[in-house]
Amino acid sequence: MRAFQLTSHDSQPSLTDLDIPTPAAGELRLRIAACGLNFADLLMCKGTYQDTPALPFVLGMEVSGMVDAVGPDVSGFAPGDRVAVFGGQGGLAEYGCFPAERAVKLPDTMGWVDAAALQIAYGTSHLALDHRARMQPGETLLVLGAAGGVGLTAVEIGKLMGARVVACARGADKLQAAKAAGADHLIDAKTQDIREEMKALGGADVVYDPVGGDQFSAAFRACRPEARILTIGFASGDVPEIKANHVMVKNISILGLYWGGYLTFRPDVLTRSLSDLMAWHAEGKITPHVSQIFPLEQAQDGLELLRARKSTGKVVIQIQDI
Repeated sequence: MRAFQLTSHDSQPSLTDLDIPTPAAGELRLRIAACGLNFADLLMCKGTYQDTPALPFVLGMEVSGMVDAVGPDVSGFAPGDRVAVFGGQGGLAEYGCFPAERAVKLPDTMGWVDAAALQIAYGTSHLALDHRARMQPGETLLVLGAAGGVGLTAVEIGKLMGARVVACARGADKLQAAKAAGADHLIDAKTQDIREEMKALGGADVVYDPVGGDQFSAAFRACRPEARILTIGFASGDVPEIKANHVMVKNISILGLYWGGYLTFRPDVLTRSLSDLMAWHAEGKITPHVSQIFPLEQAQDGLELLRARKSTGKVVIQIQDI
């Protein structure tokens, strides 16, 4: 089978031929149809992601595909089932073995690309806004990096939850994508002052931040008392330092969200969230915004789009026709 494998943190991943794996106990083998790319894939290439696998490994965290074989001790799945899986690795290949407990059966209305694009991006935003921030209808939500893969989902889910959504992104094209996702107000991070724009809007109750750096600092200063700031990631490359005395004086809560971590300590929360999202998709309430689709042999081009922060929405690799 073809697979996009990383053998060294000092070199680029490459397309190579590997043996088709055999599912172990508790695993499903998938014939993989599509794989969503994530900023974490770039961190894995450098070896700086918190869950970077041991070398060598195949990149690709979230996949959709058809069950091809089941290992011992697997129940509830059979060859031919259409599923989505967050595997953490192994998705950029024609076949892969993944824990059955992480698999979710797909509704008939959901295609392969949507299924590969939905899990991490929508799952992160739904878990952050609903479970962590307990956001309420009528609150003001500021979304930083609002045109990225997770940012657009935060805009979309924020609107579904009844928030007034302010989208912050760099440039007119990215802001237009955020507006199409439902944003009520737009802030251009290249030309406008985030703090001043937010203060003119009355401040933020919830901040969704996958960017970090200077944008975190500006958003912090635009928070209302008792605001909640969700730290989702640090796409800017700058992890901000938080002054605890300022947090105290403004009565602000800083809430971390690592979506994949729930698989180990609260899988029920993650499973319930994904079930809600699948239902929303079936009802037509959410539609993954996929900005680019590449074949497996152009997986590196997809990663470069993420690295250059030129994508608006999700980048998906289409592995094969099923």
